[in-house]
Amino acid sequence: MRKQRPDPAEVEEQEERPSKSQLKREMHALQALGETLIAMRPAERARFPLSDDMLRAIEETARIRSHEGRRRHMQYVGKLIRKEDLTAIQGVFDSIDQEQEQRDHAFHRLEKWRERLIDEGDEAVDLFMTEYPDADRQTLRQLIRNAQREREGGKPPTSSRKLFKHLRETLAL
Repeated sequence: MRKQRPDPAEVEEQEERPSKSQLKREMHALQALGETLIAMRPAERARFPLSDDMLRAIEETARIRSHEGRRRHMQYVGKLIRKEDLTAIQGVFDSIDQEQEQRDHAFHRLEKWRERLIDEGDEAVDLFMTEYPDADRQTLRQLIRNAQREREGGKPPTSSRKLFKHLRETLAL
């Protein structure tokens, strides 16, 4: 009797299925996502589109004290998270990252303004006031003079920090 060869469609079907290792990696990634959600503050977590079962499991995590119980519970969270809308969850994470990037950019812009104001003095104050007319010129100039004195005297940058805080409050960041 001749040996039968496997049907090419069956071979392709077997190749398309993920390996057991790949499935484990995906489960560990989902558990890590669950741990990230558990570590968040409730206000942050409220932005995510999570089911009631998932929210209950996250809240229940705080009660679990034993290591083995927590490990099993994290597996359960990983199982529940498979049923969630992962693209929507990833979208929320992306928006959080984008907001953080915008805040970082705004802070870098403030730091540049602070350095420019301290280095250039009144010329930079005039430029700053044209860009931000609601700023308090007198307070700004006083903080700049104090920061310049600290820098010349080699003292800690207390006034420089106050200037940064004032700029942040002025620009409402």
